[in-house]
Amino acid sequence: MSHELRWNPLLGTWIIVAGHRKKRPWRPEEKGIRCPFCPGGPETSGEWDVLVLPNKYPALSPEAPEPRRKEDPLYRAERAVGVCEVVVETPQHEGDLCDLPLEQVHKFINALSEEYKRLSGMDYIECVMIFRNKGAVIGVSLHHPHSQIYALPFVPPRIEVELRRCKEYMERHGRCLICDIIAKEVDEGTRLLYENKHFIAFLPYFAMWPYEVHIYPKRHVPSIDQLTDEERLHLADILRVVTAGYNKLFDFSMPYIMVFHQKPTKGDYPYYHMHIEFYPPYREKDKLKYAAGIEWGAWVFTYDGVPEEKAAELRNAFRRALEQIEHLGDIP
Repeated sequence: MSHELRWNPLLGTWIIVAGHRKKRPWRPEEKGIRCPFCPGGPETSGEWDVLVLPNKYPALSPEAPEPRRKEDPLYRAERAVGVCEVVVETPQHEGDLCDLPLEQVHKFINALSEEYKRLSGMDYIECVMIFRNKGAVIGVSLHHPHSQIYALPFVPPRIEVELRRCKEYMERHGRCLICDIIAKEVDEGTRLLYENKHFIAFLPYFAMWPYEVHIYPKRHVPSIDQLTDEERLHLADILRVVTAGYNKLFDFSMPYIMVFHQKPTKGDYPYYHMHIEFYPPYREKDKLKYAAGIEWGAWVFTYDGVPEEKAAELRNAFRRALEQIEHLGDIP
């Protein structure tokens, strides 16, 4: 069963081939089987608040086998070396980040920071990607609230593009691109959703998904491990507010993908500014946004609506959410 990295010569990036992952459990609780992330299981015994576990079906592994194909100049292959982890955010089986107390989400953020720092120190790790998938339409295999960490042996193309654009902007203007984006969003104000002492959330001017939300630290910082404890608390706050706002938008539990964009683990990147992006799939209460021909085939997204109008809808949802959730900031 193949488990390796394969080089895409057209795009200049690696594809992870992990044939063994087709055997991973698929929503066992729907079949009456015990959830593996609930307390009391083989991996979840004892007292805990946040639990970091090795992924039992990892796409990458420190013990990855040698690839079958070697020394082919066109169809290159390498070992799928890396680390895949699951971060179980709470012992409770149902809910979202907004359903957890602020201190619990703070513990979760601290765990992410510790893992980022630990994994970054490994010789073969080039980039640590933290992400959270929520909802059946996103394709989650387990519903218990959890996030994932992929520690990659290469820098993925999305991060490479951001690094290049941020570096070019710094060289041309002498300023951080993302710091200027923050200033522009604050100045225009029409897409702002929420801010606290250390973070800001908005639907970007250049959004690709209808209700896409970005969270940026106000301080120029490249990765989660360089946030202060107070900043991590305020990151926990804004994550709770954003997820609560999403759930209020259509009055159901909104599916989404959440991804941390951070600097690579090797080298210096003074021009890069970490941030978090949310990609929810709904464009209306009863309609999904599908990435189709032009999006997949050309990487050109078509925005179904007007970002400022969608931001106004989200802002109203955030106002309703703030009436029911503890928060450290407010809607600008």
